[in-house]
Amino acid sequence: MIVEPTILDRLLGISALFQRDTARSFDGTSLTETRVHALWVLQNEGAATQQTLAAALSVTPRSVSALIDALESTGYVERQPHPDDRRAVLVVLTEQAATMMARMQRDHAALTTELLSAVDEADRAAFERGVNAVYERLADLVDGEPVTYIDLEARPEERREVG
Repeated sequence: MIVEPTILDRLLGISALFQRDTARSFDGTSLTETRVHALWVLQNEGAATQQTLAAALSVTPRSVSALIDALESTGYVERQPHPDDRRAVLVVLTEQAATMMARMQRDHAALTTELLSAVDEADRAAFERGVNAVYERLADLVDGEPVTYIDLEARPEERREVG
């Protein structure tokens, strides 16, 4: 029996394709998905304290410190004294990072145009409303009670040796 892919199957497939494309785009560089996310936040929000950046990325202060260390060592960000708080530092994009982010924004816009060209122009407004609605619903579901399968997985003491 052949089962036709559901809309969820297609969305998961799209997600996998984006991940594959991202990995291919940054292959051979020091950039990771998390590092690029941090650069996007700084590009869109401007200079930020590590605490603000940690909150924006939903990571711990310790994790963001290591992240900033890595981005600083590869020339993408620099730490500067905070103008109003001598205990704080600001994380700022370097010129190299600003150039890269400008290119990424152009590539992002071009990909958006290319992907939307696959949808008939008369259907685009409805398509965009639908994608936004699915996004909002998924965000609500992810923030709510999780679906888990831990109750179905055998515990180590319950596993039987095979063979």
